[in-house]
Amino acid sequence: MLKLLAITLTLSSLLGANASSEKVEKFLKDTFAANPNIKSINVKVTNVTEVKGYEDWNAYYVELDAMLKKEKRQVVQKMVWFSDGNFVTKELFDLNSGKNMSDLVSLPFKSEHYKKENLIYGNPNAKHKVAIFSDPLCPFCRTFVPEAIEYMKKEPNKFAIYYYHFPLDSLHPAAVELVKAAIALELQGKKDVVLNLYKVQIDPKEKSNEKILAEFNKVMNSNIKLSDLLSKEVSEHLKNDLELADALMVNGTPTMFFDGVMDKTKNRYKEAK
Repeated sequence: MLKLLAITLTLSSLLGANASSEKVEKFLKDTFAANPNIKSINVKVTNVTEVKGYEDWNAYYVELDAMLKKEKRQVVQKMVWFSDGNFVTKELFDLNSGKNMSDLVSLPFKSEHYKKENLIYGNPNAKHKVAIFSDPLCPFCRTFVPEAIEYMKKEPNKFAIYYYHFPLDSLHPAAVELVKAAIALELQGKKDVVLNLYKVQIDPKEKSNEKILAEFNKVMNSNIKLSDLLSKEVSEHLKNDLELADALMVNGTPTMFFDGVMDKTKNRYKEAK
């Protein structure tokens, strides 16, 4: 809903010199609050990053928390706004290169995000740290992710590979139970679970947990049961992965971070020294 409301804003509105997080928050709150469909709204700038190659511009990561009048429901949405201190805009393009500034910014992958339970290959003190968010039933992920992991796992002192489950339940509902089974098996101490996860052949729309588990256990040579998927440890692991994806505004798969920076080319690991 707020995505539709956002387009009613003037995309290049005067802020005044020396824009700050507080000015951006106030401007957006005042503008959104003027919409008759919104009962109340809070705006919070959660992070600010520079736009690489465009030193006059900053990207402001904003979280909107609104209460809608007609639906009488709360809506929370994250978005990125740009400002040079004089203007604020939701979208920004370079007329000469055609670059979309949204492609040049991302939230940093902080050191505390590299958790032991997400390390699938490599030495935690390796020269490079790579974080992968993926859905095992995403068509592109099924070709890209195993290939990337196989490439990097051969050099454990060069690459530490951290994997975060990000099943796209609206597109691939079967992926949710599939990754729960993978987490449960990893908790039992089984190795190479993530790599083999991409070998499981199942209809992404499959809703029968029995069928999903049967295919999973056949590939893994395991005996994961439905009750294993309900454990607190499994739920907590998946919840943590999904919350991190949300915090970093990961919205597609596969998404890769290389040494703390989102790699939209997905090729930096091949160029690493």
